[in-house]
This record gives sequence, structure tokens and C-alpha cells, in this order.
Amino acid sequence: MRTTAPLAAFHALRAHGLRRRLRSAPLPRHLALIMDGNRRWARRAGLTDPGAGHRRGAEHVAEVLSWCESLGIGQVSVFVCSAENLRRRGATEVASLMRTIEEVVTEHLRRPDSDWRVRIAGSLDALPDSTARALRTAVESTRDRPRGSVLTLAVGYGGRQEVVHSVRELLREQRASGTTLNDLAARLTADDIGRHLYTAGAPDPELVIRTSGERRVSNFLLWQSAHSELYFCDAYWPAFREIDFLRALHLYALRRRHTAD
Repeated sequence: MRTTAPLAAFHALRAHGLRRRLRSAPLPRHLALIMDGNRRWARRAGLTDPGAGHRRGAEHVAEVLSWCESLGIGQVSVFVCSAENLRRRGATEVASLMRTIEEVVTEHLRRPDSDWRVRIAGSLDALPDSTARALRTAVESTRDRPRGSVLTLAVGYGGRQEVVHSVRELLREQRASGTTLNDLAARLTADDIGRHLYTAGAPDPELVIRTSGERRVSNFLLWQSAHSELYFCDAYWPAFREIDFLRALHLYALRRRHTAD
């Protein structure tokens, strides 16, 4: 949908005002994004190939990261594709999505002028070898970037599966140390499970934004988002604008101030 000049000017003015308000506002240290609506955006744009929507959506991540950088948000997690997507979508679409992930990771995230360190949440074993290799390379090549900004890509990810993975790793760890199941059950804490999550060591997200108008979290960061603020935006992910982003942060700040009072 084309934006008229007066409307664009209004949005620019509104965005300027929101940026000014946010300078002294409480902002999330860790922002999680469910970038939903790529296929529907492509259909609305008259594109028959859903891969075009995935491509535009993946490229849009770099722009959104620049908005985060400008406000000092240094931890961002992005739901790229779920474990269910890999099983339920057609083989052609999944293959196209995997190629897009490989290309965007290579083109954008590994650029030497990027400050973001890449982490992965999800099982790489479920991905094609080339995709898993590209993601591992992105992690290794960005590991030593001096700035503390961290981008976590949730690929082939499921929140329930992550908790199961964590419990399995914890049981293996405790068995290796000679701990019995009864001893473990007697002293098990939430921190014990948290240590083995894909996101171990990262702060929990204070704000989760989902685009496309859907009002659910779809198995994304279930453990980590127990106390997160949730924001649902009607725009499809490729059409998610800076004004939408700023509105989400403004509402988050208002909620936090209300909670503090």
C-alpha cells in the first residue's frame, strides 16, 4: 500500500516526537521479535512466490536492528522459523527459506561494519547442512566483536522443545557427576533448567513484539517470556515501520512506569 506524502510527513513528525520521549524512558534491554506475515505480505503485493516475502522479511531485520542500535537496545532475539514450520510447510518453500537465511546471514550479519554478535537458538541438526554451516560460521565470525550487542536467531526453534532439551542436558550433567534422581528432584531449581536453555546467559526479554495481527506467542521463548510485556502489531513484518516500532516501545515504557508506581 502506497503512503501519501501528507501521511508520511505525519508519521515522520510522530516518530520524531516518540524518539524524544523515549530518551528518558525505560527501554527493554532485550527485545524479542516474532516476524510474522511474510507470506501474506507477498500475496497482498501480488507476488505468487512466498519466498519473495521471506526474502523481504529477512532483509528487513537489518533495518530493525539499526532502530534498536539508535536507542541502545543491545539484545535482540528474532523468531526466524519454527520447528513446526520445517515439518508442515512444503519442501519447495522450506528450501527457499533456508537459502534466504543463508544469503542474508552471509550478506548482512557477517559484514565487518556490523556490531552484532550472532547466537543461535534451535536445533541445527534439523536444518540442511548448508544452512547449519552458514549459521555456525556467522556465530564464529562475529564472536570477537568488541561491542556487547547480541542478535539471537531462532531457527528451527520451539519453546517446548527447548525446555525438553534443557532437561535432558541437565539429567546428563547430573548423571555424569554421580547425582541420583532423588537428589536432583530434592534440590532442582528454575536456574538449573535455565542454565541449559539455548539462550543461557542472556537476560530474559522484557518485551515481545509480534507482527501480522496474530495474538499468540506460537511456542516462542516460552520459558524466557514468563514476565515479558507483549505487543501485537497488525502490520505484516516486511511492512513493519519505525513508527510501529516506536509505538511498541512507548507503550512498553508506559506499562513499566505504571507498574513502578
